Amino acid sequence: MRNFIRKKEDFVCEKCGTKVGGDGYTDHCPNCFWGKHVDEKIPGDRKSECGGLMRPMRAIYEKGRFKIFYKCEDCGHEFRVREGKNDTRERLLELSRQSY
Repeated sequence: MRNFIRKKEDFVCEKCGTKVGGDGYTDHCPNCFWGKHVDEKIPGDRKSECGGLMRPMRAIYEKGRFKIFYKCEDCGHEFRVREGKNDTRERLLELSRQSY
């Protein structure tokens, strides 16, 4: 991803409480896929002042990987990211079926 800024951060999911060990690419919970609105334009930029929860809206499978589309519950900002290496595959498939 162009201009990606790698940030290695551990966090606790504010939606389901899962403890997530960041690897520098982790930007959402691998269990429920909810994230937090901390990036504005580039993954890892941490330029958002909103801080709202990002709802996973849909996922698409493209070029051998899933892309997850988000919408902030507070401000409506939309964002997309690639699947994480530890993401729950069954949940990704479920989210992709909701996309149609």
